[in-house]
Amino acid sequence: MAWVAVSVSLGFVGLVVLAWCAFKVWLGVRRFGRELERTRRRLEHGHSALRDEVSRMEGTRAPQPPEDGVRST
Repeated sequence: MAWVAVSVSLGFVGLVVLAWCAFKVWLGVRRFGRELERTRRRLEHGHSALRDEVSRMEGTRAPQPPEDGVRST
């Protein structure tokens, strides 16, 4: 009968270990999400400046007819 108590105890301890690991993963994911948000805010200014520069360059580029493209011989 002691083996029943031992197996139930080991099962409970195993569940506690799994819950602790899941909690640590959850904390890590939250920390990673905060880091991603902080990085996104830091890069947003440069991203919008780059987007503006690309759109300005696209507006000044002269259109090229299709037949004047690069040809390989």
